[in-house]
Amino acid sequence: MGVRDTLTQKLREAFTPDSLDVIDESNLHEGHAGHAGRSETHFRVNIVSGAFAGKSRLDRHRMVNDLLAAELKGGVHALAIKAQAPGEA
Repeated sequence: MGVRDTLTQKLREAFTPDSLDVIDESNLHEGHAGHAGRSETHFRVNIVSGAFAGKSRLDRHRMVNDLLAAELKGGVHALAIKAQAPGEA
């Protein structure tokens, strides 16, 4: 299973999202620090879940970062997060 699939599975299981998009943006960072010629190093996550209702942006990011801590300590160099509750624009 690839890194993108692992991230997707963990996010689905933890947050039961209404919508989830995990985008591998590694190709946009070729030649930058953290890329080192590898793939699956830079990701963007767009997630909508009831688990984020009433939470601050910082708390939402902490929730996602805590869940994906192992991947962030491993090969994932960068993770951009857009975490919203249902009904937020």
